[in-house]
Amino acid sequence: MKGIKKSLTEEYLYLDLSHQTEGCIFPLHTSVTVFLLLYCDCKIFKVCLVLTRESTDISQIKNVLPQDVETQIISREELPSIVQNCCLPAAVERPGNFCRAGLAVVLRHIIQKSYEADPSKKEILELLGFKKTCLKACAEVSQWTRLCELTIPSAIENFIRESSEQPSAIPVEILQLEKKLSEPVRVHNDDKLRRQKLKQQKAAGVGLSLAKDKTKSKACNQEASEELDSPSKSLELEVAFSKLTAQEDPASANREPSHIRKVKASDLPPLEHVFAEGLYFTLADIVLLPCVHHFLVIICKKHSEKLVEFPLLASWYQRIQEVPKVKTAASKCGIQFLDLPELLTTSNEQHPNLSEVPGVEEQSDPSFIGGPRPTMTKLMEKGIEVMFSPHPCPTWTLDWNNLPAAVSPKEGEFFLSPFKFYSHSGYSL
Repeated sequence: MKGIKKSLTEEYLYLDLSHQTEGCIFPLHTSVTVFLLLYCDCKIFKVCLVLTRESTDISQIKNVLPQDVETQIISREELPSIVQNCCLPAAVERPGNFCRAGLAVVLRHIIQKSYEADPSKKEILELLGFKKTCLKACAEVSQWTRLCELTIPSAIENFIRESSEQPSAIPVEILQLEKKLSEPVRVHNDDKLRRQKLKQQKAAGVGLSLAKDKTKSKACNQEASEELDSPSKSLELEVAFSKLTAQEDPASANREPSHIRKVKASDLPPLEHVFAEGLYFTLADIVLLPCVHHFLVIICKKHSEKLVEFPLLASWYQRIQEVPKVKTAASKCGIQFLDLPELLTTSNEQHPNLSEVPGVEEQSDPSFIGGPRPTMTKLMEKGIEVMFSPHPCPTWTLDWNNLPAAVSPKEGEFFLSPFKFYSHSGYSL
């Protein structure tokens, strides 16, 4: 009976549709959702495009809709009553009229349903990231979710609209993302990966020295230097793409030699961003790709000299094209990837304006310990009974305005335990 009930459930996906410009469907939330459907090859949902205004030229819209996604166009009056007061996108289960609304919630639901339909597609479930928490915290409490889900799509829509009339300033949100990409990566196996990177750097340094001693020819030195500096050789890329192709993690293959194990954590090299949230390709990258692409289209056409302001974002844009199935999904969406010039700027050579970007907290704690189990579980494993009691000083208050935004309940990026700060993604500080 359970299987029969499941087969009777129909899933409807409602997306806003206002207009299209140069192959881009607006609002960008709709472009992002369609891109994810194509990336996951998801056929589960009956997709309904909801006209936001009567004057929309349907014939032009149909020309840019992907043929792989069956859609029907409806008016807002035709929406089910449960969706009438919701911000789209929204997913509705029938019968039962269970509604999920909001970009992050709907995208996470698409991923989960796609995986349930075909459990062999484990790379789809990996989009949800560590402990399946990618964009799980709502935008009201998470700076990162708010940036990806709300402020970047909105800022880029405004930028595209204003650029058609007059030159526009680079959105602050783009500079915030650039600054985010310059921060050290934080992952649950942080220490192991950083030691592996140190080992790799030392080996590359020895190899370069031997090459210089053996021959002083220009060609040999150039080849050795390229091997050391090539992004394709970096540990971060190896780890990232081993995850995508279900290969063994190169960092977990062997135990490090004693001279590497003895190095203090504070002396280990930081990990650099490969994708938006760190080393791994996640839902955040899916959300950002259509938005960043259409932003870069305008930049390359009208403000190409400003590309130097976000070299890390440009590198991310080039790198994401190497992810399996991304180019296929993009071409079906009408996204023609740009060939950007190579900007030789690393995370250590940031643009001077990045330090002045508002809304992004500086990372003041260089020592990071990643991935412990929740405190309560640790106590219970040691046989310690957890007792709850009223706060001994209930009248105490904290002046949150004078504390970093990251620990504020208004932001929600971190919550307090009796012993540590925990981020919503499960990492401790």
